[in-house]
Amino acid sequence: MTEKSVGIDAVEIHTGKLRLDLAETYAPAKDDDPGKYTKGLGLFASSFPDVYEDIVTMGANAAHRLMERRDLTPADIGRIDVATESSFDNSKPVSTYIAGCLEQVYDEDFHHANKGERKFACISGTQSLDDAYNWIRAGRNRGRAALVIATDTALYARGDPGEATQGAGAVAMLIAEDPDLVELSTHQGYGSADETDFLKPNQQFPSVDGKRSVQVYLARMREALMDYESVAGDTHPDDFALVPFHTPFPGMVRKAALLGFRHVARDTEYEDQLAEELGRQPRQEEYDDIEAFQDALKEYTDALAETEVYQDWYAETVEPTLELSRYCGNWYTGSVHVARASGLLEAAEAGEDLAGERLLVGSYGSGAQAEIHHEVIQPGWEENIRALGVKDQLRDRYELTFDEYERIHDAHNHEKETDVDELTTPEDEFVFDGWGRMGERKYRYV
Repeated sequence: MTEKSVGIDAVEIHTGKLRLDLAETYAPAKDDDPGKYTKGLGLFASSFPDVYEDIVTMGANAAHRLMERRDLTPADIGRIDVATESSFDNSKPVSTYIAGCLEQVYDEDFHHANKGERKFACISGTQSLDDAYNWIRAGRNRGRAALVIATDTALYARGDPGEATQGAGAVAMLIAEDPDLVELSTHQGYGSADETDFLKPNQQFPSVDGKRSVQVYLARMREALMDYESVAGDTHPDDFALVPFHTPFPGMVRKAALLGFRHVARDTEYEDQLAEELGRQPRQEEYDDIEAFQDALKEYTDALAETEVYQDWYAETVEPTLELSRYCGNWYTGSVHVARASGLLEAAEAGEDLAGERLLVGSYGSGAQAEIHHEVIQPGWEENIRALGVKDQLRDRYELTFDEYERIHDAHNHEKETDVDELTTPEDEFVFDGWGRMGERKYRYV
């Protein structure tokens, strides 16, 4: 029996309507050097939701555009999974709210679609992909597709070190047989441990140990890559056209990519070529003292980052995946999926022929778990990804002053009662429409 080809058939993105310029607006207000954000973090701007936007409206708007573009009706969808770490209800899943929104614009309903909500920090979007993939491969989909929606308002408390990395938006993905964008692989690797690097213990804004979070991210990614190789075989720097990572900010990806390249270049012609400049990579068995080995490895890694060989690889396979995130910030569960879309969009605009090439996707969620898997780019991917209007959305955002940013931030603080006027005018989209009799959030299409 021939196994089903299952993967991402199409993707849509909805970004928050408001833009905060980090260099021109945020840095002066904080009395900071703009380079702290543009060079250090690798971020230029953040996306924020207007007062009538939230995780439901952003997710529903992305899903609606996706369904319209693919000429789908609710009868074509058998599963709706929402991944978020910004949920406002501990019982009723966000997927039911989104389905209710969509039912306002379709004659049919989603009463026979399985709906759920996934939580594992930023990795839950990828876990939802896995769930949809397994549902279809198991033959339980009855010919229908799945909607996977990653939606978050990634806001931090005012004055928190993570404040500059904020962002808000949603990524909707259609998971189906014979996909037109990428086919998902059965080869996966995991790195997981009980960590407290980033968490929200019954609170809206996260508690973050920044330095620890970076260390945990890199450690779990390394474990996941090694686990992936145990099933997929040894990897090579030339195996993948693009390497999208979970991107809380591009500066963290720079660290992960460097360690990843060092690993996959080992015992290849890349290491041989670099040996003329750097010597060979240190091996632990060559050292009696673990600290001496670690010092030598750090010295090698620092030097590796400056080589033309590494920088060329990074510019080709990683840099394109960061283009969108530089201007929208961290979207938590949507982050790695924005990176995938960014890399493919940049490749399409450059006229690259990637059909049949592979992506190596590195997802991560604090708490903590990483997943590495590969995807195969499908014929016709260019037309599919060019249909994305996310760059138009980013260009058309309302530019916030710092005072407006402060008011908007307060408007999305669940603990505060605020009366903040909207800054943009909604059109042909779902909006928040007040509170119901049981304290539920209500929505309408305008």
